[in-house]
Amino acid sequence: MRVILLGTAAGGGFPQWNCWCPSCRVARDSPEAARPRRQSSAAISVDGQRWFLLNASPDVRDQLALLPSTVRLGPPRSALGGASPEHSEGSEGGKADTTIRHVPIEGVLLTDAELDHTLGLVLLREARHLPLWTTTAVSAMLEHDSRILPVTRAFADVPVTELGLDTPQAIRYRDGSPSGIQVEAFAVAAGPPRFSPRQEIGHTIGMMFRDEDSGKMCAFVPACGELTPSLLERFAKADVLLFDGTFWTDDELIALGIGDRTARDMDHLPISGPGGSLAQLATLPCRHRIYTHINNTNPMLVERSPEHALVERAGLTIGVDGMEIEV
Repeated sequence: MRVILLGTAAGGGFPQWNCWCPSCRVARDSPEAARPRRQSSAAISVDGQRWFLLNASPDVRDQLALLPSTVRLGPPRSALGGASPEHSEGSEGGKADTTIRHVPIEGVLLTDAELDHTLGLVLLREARHLPLWTTTAVSAMLEHDSRILPVTRAFADVPVTELGLDTPQAIRYRDGSPSGIQVEAFAVAAGPPRFSPRQEIGHTIGMMFRDEDSGKMCAFVPACGELTPSLLERFAKADVLLFDGTFWTDDELIALGIGDRTARDMDHLPISGPGGSLAQLATLPCRHRIYTHINNTNPMLVERSPEHALVERAGLTIGVDGMEIEV
C-alpha cells in the first residue's frame, strides 16, 4: 500500500495569502528554508495506478499533479484510437468520449465536512461519477449545511457510502471491483464546523486503512483534540501514522495577536507542552509517525528552527507535499 501526501498545510495553505507571521515571512523570502505547502490531503493506492483521495482540498487540481505520471498523463495514447479532443463532446454538452476524458482517482474519503477538506469536491465535478465514503453525520452537513453535495450533484453522480464507526469496510473501485483496501472510521475529539449546528457522533473522524494482502495499516488523523488511551492503543497497531500537527503551542494564535482561541478550543491538540502530542506519539512503535495539517503559524515549518529539530530528535517527521510512504 502506498500513500502520497498531496498537501500538508492546514486551511489557507502555507504561506497563507493574508499572513505575515514569522513562518510565512520565511516562506516568502526563503522558500528553501520553509517549503510552501498546499492544504491538507493525501492519496492511497495498492497498485500505484488507481488512487483514492483522503479529503478533497481547494488545491485539488494542482495536487493531482503529484500523483505518478502514468496517472497524470491519462490513458495510453493507443487507447485514444487516433481521435482528437475536438471530436469528443464537451462536459457541458452530450456524453463525453471516455477515451479522451480520464479520471485519475477512484473516489474520495472524507474525515469531516470542513471547507478546506471538502471544497475540492465541487472542483472535481467534471468526473461525472465521483464516489464518496464518509459518515452519516458528515454527509448530512454536506447535504444541508454547506450544500456542497447538492451543488456537485448538479454536474455529477455522487454516490455516498456510509462509513460506520469502528467497523472495517472494504472500499471498491469506480467499476465496482475490490480495491484490496479496508477502511475503519473512528471518532476523535472535535467539534463540528462553524457553519453547522449538528453535534451527531461521527462529524469528525480518523481513518485506519489496511492492506488486505499484507495486513499493514496506515492511520490518517488530520484533526484531533485529544489523545485518549484508546486512541493511542489503536495508533500503536499502525505501521504509518499521519497525525494532526496544526499548532505548536496551545496559545499560538493568541501570542501572535491574530486570534482569541487556544488550539484546544479549536479542537487541535498542540504539539508541545504538557499533554502535547509530541511526547505521547514519541512512545508509539509505528515505523513512521508524520505530522500533517500544519498551520501556517507553526514555527516547526521553518526547517532550521529549534521546533523542527525537536520533532526530529523525538523520532517524528514533519510532512511535506509530495512525500510518498510505502506502508
